Amino acid sequence: MTLPTAVANLITTALGRPIEQIDHLSGSFGARLARITIGGQRFALKWAASGAPAAMVAAEAHGLRTLAAANAIRVPTVIFACAANGDQPAIVLSEWIAGDGRPPDPAQLGEQLAALHRHTGAAYGLECDNFIGGTPQTNGWMEDWIAFFRERRLLPQIELAARNGLLPARRRQMLERVVSRLDEWLSGVPRVPSLIHGDLWSGNVIAGPGGAPALIDPAISHSDREAELAFTELFGGFSPRFYAAYQAAWPLAPGYRDRRDLYNLYHLLNHLNLFGEGYGGQVDAVARRYG
Repeated sequence: MTLPTAVANLITTALGRPIEQIDHLSGSFGARLARITIGGQRFALKWAASGAPAAMVAAEAHGLRTLAAANAIRVPTVIFACAANGDQPAIVLSEWIAGDGRPPDPAQLGEQLAALHRHTGAAYGLECDNFIGGTPQTNGWMEDWIAFFRERRLLPQIELAARNGLLPARRRQMLERVVSRLDEWLSGVPRVPSLIHGDLWSGNVIAGPGGAPALIDPAISHSDREAELAFTELFGGFSPRFYAAYQAAWPLAPGYRDRRDLYNLYHLLNHLNLFGEGYGGQVDAVARRYG
């Protein structure tokens, strides 16, 4: 398979050299992904022609640049990016990070993630919306974290589940009760609007030379850092050394484990909406606990 002509032309023009090799990889949520070689150097290329996939590509470029500017943890450097415009697809061309066979160093990852979280904003949110997986993620600024988690995270996923036919009456009732009780569970905790990666599962952590960690596929926002740490625990893949290093660099507030699963309700609802009723039981279990 070859690249679409419009994509190849844009990349060739931007870099001033022809593409020498194309290795097509698995894309996601409608966006295409390839590793390309130009001038003997490899790059990651993602593109999409229109609609939500094109918006996701543009959001990825913004997220990578924002994380890079924090200078806390490595992300692929964006070489070239453009938004979709007519026949022109959305493109993000970034550095291809190649390791030497060693896995990401968990202690270094924990320390650097804590450093990333120390980059704070004036409020919760982001200057633009983006995506969590293939789902739109709204980021309009709010000064109060609990209100942000309610209005920008849980309620949009609950409403989407209703539109998708995934919200039977009992589940709706339990989720509505959870939403009404957020203050009981989340109040009284010191927090700041930390810059978070936003989709930090183990598959989005890769290794550079020497096992130096790097992050890919961001869904950034300024949020409570506990929400980031909670998601790392949802599907596993992070070692005790990672958590110990994070805690040593910036300890979490007491009671984090009581709040952890509530934060993961957002991601469970997103997986319910993306992949179906297979996640319904986990959503219901969390809703029962916090409702």
